[in-house]
Amino acid sequence: MSQFQLKYIVSLFLIVSCSSISFSQSAERKKLEQQRIALRKEINEISSLLVTNKQKQQSVLTQVEDLDKRIRATENLIRVTNQEANLLTKEINANLNKIAKLRKDLEKLKEDYAKMIKKSYKSKSNQSRIMFLFSSENFLQAYKRLQYMKQYTKYRKKQGVEIKQQTELLQKLNEDLVEQRKAKEELLSQNRITQSKLQKDKKQQEELVASIRKKTGDFEKELQQKQKEVSRIDQEIERLIREAIAVENKKKGSTSTSKFELTPEAKELAANFTANKGKLPWPVKSGVVAMRFGTHPHPVVKSAKIKSNGVRIETNENEAVRAVFNGKVFKIQAIKGANKAIYVIHGDFLSVYNNLSHINVEVGDELTTNQVIGRVGKSTATGRPTLSFFIYKNTQALDPALWIYKM
Repeated sequence: MSQFQLKYIVSLFLIVSCSSISFSQSAERKKLEQQRIALRKEINEISSLLVTNKQKQQSVLTQVEDLDKRIRATENLIRVTNQEANLLTKEINANLNKIAKLRKDLEKLKEDYAKMIKKSYKSKSNQSRIMFLFSSENFLQAYKRLQYMKQYTKYRKKQGVEIKQQTELLQKLNEDLVEQRKAKEELLSQNRITQSKLQKDKKQQEELVASIRKKTGDFEKELQQKQKEVSRIDQEIERLIREAIAVENKKKGSTSTSKFELTPEAKELAANFTANKGKLPWPVKSGVVAMRFGTHPHPVVKSAKIKSNGVRIETNENEAVRAVFNGKVFKIQAIKGANKAIYVIHGDFLSVYNNLSHINVEVGDELTTNQVIGRVGKSTATGRPTLSFFIYKNTQALDPALWIYKM
């Protein structure tokens, strides 16, 4: 193997290694791109809800809460877009290094090929080749010289193919580089627009917050009243679940009110539900989480705490509500101040869909994943189409965000 061939193999290895790194970066960039698209969708949905409710009477506090949701989503979008742009920068630099390396190798290939052609030209005539063979001292030497001539011709053709391949690869890398620079500029342009919108939202929020601080006591009372209503509904749902457990267990000869007695079929259904943790579909096709699970300080009135056993999803008027998993309707209940609720059992798991204005199912109906079970009603507190959604394991409230895909 010649010294140049060895260098070429090392060069090729480096290019392949760089390509592997580039592939890894591209996969990560694809993931960031998906996050960016999802965040843009979320911001659009929040903005759509803001526009839809603009004509309706809103408290200053509700307006601030709406802006806070959009600001947080916008800040996430800017962060993800910056990460994507930084990855593009790395890919561009990696491409520039590969291009420089390829150009250097290509020049060497062409130089070596030119010398070969020149040498071939000098011994071009058939007479020279024949004389080269006839001047052999014996038959073995003549045979070796013939083999050498064949290998030389083959190697020359191979060099020509390699030059062509290297040239095509170089052209492809240059094209990729142009596209990468274009994509990066587009991302940076989008970020400048997003930053501008973010500043406007923050300015508007600051003005509203200033007016809230003048009447902190009044807004604390408003939040306490909201929390009181949420807690009342949560307690009512827990009471109804205990009642349902008692009724179901009584059929099996058990007196437990805290844990379902499971049949083999119910155990299998519960196991399938568990296996789909983090993969369950959203209960509505379009919506924004307005209140999350657990206890959190209010984003503006920090002295106030907000607690919820489920999530509250603001969505479109008359939005269809869908079952998140196979199961059976075991209770439909009208809850005071929250329209109607549907309770679906999945083994010893339950999904609860509260604040429905229309019901499409009946108690005892067997449901399939994504089956429409009703329509979202308007919240008595905000006047907005809002679904309160809960997941329980027996009587234990679980965070729906851990079960629903990308919630």
